Amino acid sequence: MSRRPRPTVLLEGVEKTYGVGDLAVRALRGIDLRVERGEFVAIMGASGSGKSTLMNLVGCLDVPSAGRYLLDGIDVARLDEFELAFIRNRKIGFVFQSFNLVPRTTALRNVELPLVYARVPKAERRERVSAALEAVGVANRGHHVPSELSGGQQQRVAIARAIVTNPSLILADEPTGNLDSASSAEVMQIFERLNATGRTIVMITHEADIAAHARRTIHLMDGRVDHGEREAAAAVGA
Repeated sequence: MSRRPRPTVLLEGVEKTYGVGDLAVRALRGIDLRVERGEFVAIMGASGSGKSTLMNLVGCLDVPSAGRYLLDGIDVARLDEFELAFIRNRKIGFVFQSFNLVPRTTALRNVELPLVYARVPKAERRERVSAALEAVGVANRGHHVPSELSGGQQQRVAIARAIVTNPSLILADEPTGNLDSASSAEVMQIFERLNATGRTIVMITHEADIAAHARRTIHLMDGRVDHGEREAAAAVGA
């Protein structure tokens, strides 16, 4: 009997509480989530639903107060700060709403930075950076700094930076939040192409039309996974 493949992301009973005593705030309340290798999952929820907290935990920027989070089978809660930084660099590619590019540095250098931190040899860095920029359609903009690029082009560079280390997970936080509708559509097409090649993507968004590009949508409400809409839809379908 074959074993079920190991998921990229596995959260079991994950809770996150900030503060203590009467000031304690329970941001996450027993989250169970499994993201298989090669999935494209959108996470939606109103302000205060726990989306940002969940993103921080999945991105290894924070650790659970209770429960367990496994990234590629690694128990994140057991890692120290150095090991968490290593995991973030090697296992996760981040794409942010505000792009987070180094302002006075060329697109080539911005994409190369994660490889520099990972101590990848220079010749290999050049090849991987070139391939990443080509994959997102901005190979001809490599020598431009962010101020010389449109918002859509900057986000493409940010995606190239996210994929250049060949991470287990691409974590996108409101990736179209600062883009117009045309650029948003182009960026989502890039994510779809990356997913079609086997990339695992978890995307945080508050926009239903953007979430529709994912293969599965998770709704959060008050720090919990909200199953109401899915169950109601199933009942209508029956």
